[in-house]
Amino acid sequence: MEERKYYQIDAQGKVLGRLATEIAKFLSGKNKVSYMPNVDGGDFVVVTNSDGVIVTGNKAKDKKYYRFSGYPGGIKEISFEKQLEKDSRKLIAMAVKGMLPKNKLSSAMLTRLLVYKNEEHDHTIDFKI
Repeated sequence: MEERKYYQIDAQGKVLGRLATEIAKFLSGKNKVSYMPNVDGGDFVVVTNSDGVIVTGNKAKDKKYYRFSGYPGGIKEISFEKQLEKDSRKLIAMAVKGMLPKNKLSSAMLTRLLVYKNEEHDHTIDFKI
């Protein structure tokens, strides 16, 4: 198995969905010649400037994220705008999670996603995208 590389992606001004598909490609290893769907051969992805991610159209106001506690009346919702102010890193992680395969490898792939609000991180980057 190859050594895992670190890719850095700057999210400033990028559209959330297009960014998430690009990240999912590197996490799952689909950019490599040695790709096999049953092997976790992906790389690390370092995302910087997560506060600068955008969505098109009216989705900033209209897009809602839901969570449910399991109790009656326990459903909560938050809009894209409010979640962006609260914690923009979670937006990118949720979008990428939806783009990864729904199997046992997806949780291991998601642990290699490193999201930062600004430019500062302590990883040695092999490729900048």
